[in-house]
Amino acid sequence: MPDYSTTIETVADALATQGYCILDHVLANTVNEALLGHCKSLDQAQFKPAGIGRATHHQHNQQIRTDQIVWQDSDNPLLAAYFDWIEQLRLGLNRVLYLGLFDYECHYAYYPAGAFYRKHIDAFKAQRNRMVSTILYLNPAWSAEAGGKLILYHPDDSGVLTRIEPLFGRMVIFLSEQFPHEVATTRQERYSLTGWYRVNRG
Repeated sequence: MPDYSTTIETVADALATQGYCILDHVLANTVNEALLGHCKSLDQAQFKPAGIGRATHHQHNQQIRTDQIVWQDSDNPLLAAYFDWIEQLRLGLNRVLYLGLFDYECHYAYYPAGAFYRKHIDAFKAQRNRMVSTILYLNPAWSAEAGGKLILYHPDDSGVLTRIEPLFGRMVIFLSEQFPHEVATTRQERYSLTGWYRVNRG
């Protein structure tokens, strides 16, 4: 089992000071390649149009987002190395930042050419559920001309904070309730494994 202790300290410090963190190659390339291979091996029929909102407020709105998703769970052996990292990070953030992260949910996200996700916040309105967002990019040989950047906005919504290229093996981690963000229109197929740590609402 890899020792991620130094990386976890880096993430905790970044979340405490600026609310987000960008990591390149936190997982071995073999792990990233296996994840991409698994994602691409899934039957296209398993990918469903992504919605917005939850429960009775859930809806599909192609004016807001046009990506497709497949939910994943931790008992899939093909994702074991990824979930090992995710669990170590959860325990580390709870130990250092006392966030009370309880569980984790994730899905593969596929953006065909022309897809986008307009500005939004990951945490659902009036609910303290999603606390920390994670995005692992699975896009080999990505170029700036391909578009598809993640755009983070300042927490006070005063403008763009940073634009992040979805490079292969890059992971972005940020506080879900603080940062409005969007995915700019992509000009080629774009893949990621996107997830959220949640607190126990019970």
